This record gives sequence, C-alpha cells and structure tokens, in this order.
Amino acid sequence: MICPHCNKAFKIDEAGYADILKQVRDSDFEKQLHERLELAEKDKQNAIELAKEKVASEMQQTAAQKDAEIQDLKAKLNASEVSQKLAITEAVSQVEKDRDALRNGLKQVELEKQLAEKSLKDKYETQIRDRDDAIERLRDMKAQLSTKMVGETLEQHCETEFNRIRSTAFPRAYFEKDNDARTGSKGDYIFRDTDEEGTEIVSIMFEMKNESDTTATKKKNEDFLKELDKDRNEKGCEYAVLVTLLESDSELYNTGIVDVFHRYPKMYVIRPQFFLPIITLLRNAAMNSLKYKSELALVKAQSVDVTNFEADLDNFKNAFAKNYDLASRKFQTAIDEIDKSISHLQKTKDALLGTDRNLRLANDKAQNVTVKKLTRNNPTMAAKFEALKEQESPDSES
Repeated sequence: MICPHCNKAFKIDEAGYADILKQVRDSDFEKQLHERLELAEKDKQNAIELAKEKVASEMQQTAAQKDAEIQDLKAKLNASEVSQKLAITEAVSQVEKDRDALRNGLKQVELEKQLAEKSLKDKYETQIRDRDDAIERLRDMKAQLSTKMVGETLEQHCETEFNRIRSTAFPRAYFEKDNDARTGSKGDYIFRDTDEEGTEIVSIMFEMKNESDTTATKKKNEDFLKELDKDRNEKGCEYAVLVTLLESDSELYNTGIVDVFHRYPKMYVIRPQFFLPIITLLRNAAMNSLKYKSELALVKAQSVDVTNFEADLDNFKNAFAKNYDLASRKFQTAIDEIDKSISHLQKTKDALLGTDRNLRLANDKAQNVTVKKLTRNNPTMAAKFEALKEQESPDSES
C-alpha cells in the first residue's frame, strides 16, 4: 500500500489494514463531521444573517411605518394646530369685534349716562335754586312779619285744622278765641266739649307761640307757662296746652307731647302737628269719667240750690238791716233838726216818729223771718230741710 503522503510502499496485514481502515474511517468521520459542523455553522451564520436581515428589514419596515405614522400624526397635529390657530384666530377676532362693539356700547351708555346725569343735575339744580329762592322769599316775608303776626299765623293754622274735623269729630264742641281780658290777661283759644245733656266732658285753654327767625331776643317755652296756668284757672279750664314753635332745636319738645305736670298741673307743651291728637286724647280720657262728672254736677246743682237759697235769705236780711240803719241815722238827724224847730215842725216830728215805729216793726218782722217760713211754698227746700232735720234728730237724741 502506497502512502498518500510520502508515496512509499509498505506492507500491511489484515489487522493493520483494519486498524488503518478504522483510522481512515475515523478521520473521514471527523472530516465529515468537521465539514458538516462547518456547514451547520455556516447555515447557522446564514440563518443568523438572514434573521438579522429579516429583523432589520422588519425593523426598517416597522420604523418606516412608525415614521409614516409619526409623519401622519405630525401632519394631523400640524393640521390640528392650524385649525386651533385658525379657531383661536377667529375666536380672538370675534372677541375683539365683540370687545370693540362692547366698548362702543359702553361709550354710548357712558355718553347717555353723562347726558342723563347732566340733565338730572340741571333739573335738580334748577329745583334747588327755585327752592332756595322760595326759602329766601319766605325768610324775607317772615322777617317782615311781627311776632304777633307770626303767632296769629299759627293760630289760624290750628283753627283751620280744628274746623276741618269739627263737624265729624266734635259736633257739640266750643272752640273760639278767648276775648275775655277782664282779669288782665287772656289765652288764645278755649276748647270745651259737652255731652247731650250739656255736662262738660273736657275743657282746654290753648296758647299758641311762635316768633320770627330774625327776632333778636329768642323766647323760651318756659317763659309762657306761668301765665298760661293763670289763664286756665281764671277761665275755669281743666287742662292747659301750649302749642309752640319756639326752641325749634330742642330734642325734648321735638319728640312729641310733653307734660309739664311737675311745674303746673294738667299742662302740656306740644308742636303744631300734635294739636288735634292732644284734643282727641284728652277728650277720650275724659269720656271715661263722664258718668262721675254727671253725678257730681247733679250733686253740685243741688248744693248750689240750697246755698243760693240761704245766700238770698242772708242778702235780704243784710239789705234790710242796712236800710234800717241808714233810715235810723237819718231819722236821728231829722229829730235833732226837729228839736231845734219843734214849735212849727210838730206834725213832721209826729210823722217821723210814726215812721220810726213802722221801721221798728218792719225790722222785728224781718228778724222773725225763718227758713221754715220762707220754705213754706217751696217743696224742694222744705224736703231738703226736713231731711236735714231728720239727720239732726238722731244726734239730738244721742
């Protein structure tokens, strides 16, 4: 067998041949295995390369798709941004238009407001000027009035207010000026109201006081209370009321009806707006005691009846005694004169002596006049004295 490597011929037996064949087979097998492994490695490398290429291709495709999607999204975003920008632009444009219209409207409203304010201002300035002119005219007129005239204006106001409701509220009332100055003074008005039987319900003496704003010496309400109380008592009025515009800044008198009972009984100080309310209040209060007043008036009338009778009797006695005394003194004077010329005046003396006797008899008769005799023809008085006698009898027995 020739060696393939060295080209030498050598002899080989079956065992060697078998061993060489095994070696050859092992070498071929390794070679084949090595070749197959190399092929497998190449296949693996090719597969890897193919896989890489495939993955790369897929990745490229995916990337291209993503890029397309991204581009599409970018396009859409760009389109959306454009739309938004357009919408924003349109909205801004509309807002700007609305703003401009609103500004124009506000300017128009402001202009109209200014015109209205100017019109109102001119109107009220005119009214204020007219009012100031009226106030000035009133001040001028008031400054020209005397205190008496201003007071009379207040009196006329009160009288008008009363006459306005007289027929409905006070149909039987008396409300007139107090013109009786026999006592040296008088109030302004007297109010008296009576019931159907003529019993007095209430009576009020009113005094109205006011003065000009330009009067140098300002009077106070306190200055008139004493005289008002005097007038009330002298005219027999139950209440006294001072209706006043004096002390116009006084919180006391501006709050309402003020009673001054701590100074003078049953006296009030009021502002003119309380003139009718004070009459109504006092009259309504007096109505509650009208029944007692009626009974008291009846008792007083009966007492006056007895008192007047006794007074008439005493006046008769006093007058008669006075006349007798005068006659007696004149008689004595005449006697003295008669004594001087008794010779030729005897007849006159006798006549005068007769007169003296008659006067004495008349005086005796007058002294004998009793209440019982005078009540003989007066049933009312006889009953009164009989009642008095019955009242005195138990006292005498006791």
